[in-house]
Amino acid sequence: MTVNLPQLRAFVAVVEAGGFSAAADELGMSQSAVSHAVASLERELTAPLLVRSAPARTTALGERVLPHARTALSASRSVERIAAEAAETLSGTVRLACTPTVCQGLIPGLLRHWAEDQPGVTVRVFEGSSSEVSAWLADGVADAAIVIDPPPGPGIHLAEDHYRAVLPRDHPLADEPRVHIGDLADDSFLISPDNCEARIRTIHTRAGLPFAPAHRVRDLTTLIGMVQAGIGVTVLSEASRSLLPPDLTLLPLNPDTSRTLALTGPQNRPWHPAIPSLAQSAAGHLARPQF
Repeated sequence: MTVNLPQLRAFVAVVEAGGFSAAADELGMSQSAVSHAVASLERELTAPLLVRSAPARTTALGERVLPHARTALSASRSVERIAAEAAETLSGTVRLACTPTVCQGLIPGLLRHWAEDQPGVTVRVFEGSSSEVSAWLADGVADAAIVIDPPPGPGIHLAEDHYRAVLPRDHPLADEPRVHIGDLADDSFLISPDNCEARIRTIHTRAGLPFAPAHRVRDLTTLIGMVQAGIGVTVLSEASRSLLPPDLTLLPLNPDTSRTLALTGPQNRPWHPAIPSLAQSAAGHLARPQF
């Protein structure tokens, strides 16, 4: 049995208009087309739905089918409306501000994912410090931002980003399933001041250990290169995994600490309508095992 929406639409129109001619006018179709649609529906159901009288009226079967036909047509209109709203929402350009670590570790993958999953939306990236990101969002330079540990508010949660130990693959601990921050005490500890130093300091405090980095390196690429060269070890967030060369490994760390990543819009003006869809898409992407 194959019942389609044009058949149901013609049947309901005849009932509501009281006849085939009036229904044809209502639908903008010829009377023969309406008659054919209703007749084909009756053939599918193997029984008449209408008594061809003036006005046309339903048979007992037609009376039972009528409310379901109306429900199907209403659902179809709802689907069309949702699709139209989505087409309008999922379009345009979103200017996205991010800090360097987010830009380097997450944005390349997210841009590829959004290009496939949200093809109507163009995302333009603005990289800056945390203070610059906040200022751009407030001043309207950016429409949205991926922020770290946002204060309570309308931000949309993307992921929990856990901190990991970064070691050369020939390090004695490289094959361990998990390392304690105290296990790294014999290595020179490297830190990037802009890379969540406060959280890494907290990890040491929770473990009862002094925080005494041997080197402070501003650029994340330089920091990774120094670990690669065997100068020391460091702690980075899981989001940095894609930046690591093959000869480095990222290991779970005790005490376990994470940061919250959220996508948010400005507080002083309406959000770009595509932001919730971008956030939902990103959250699904970041929840995959590779993150």
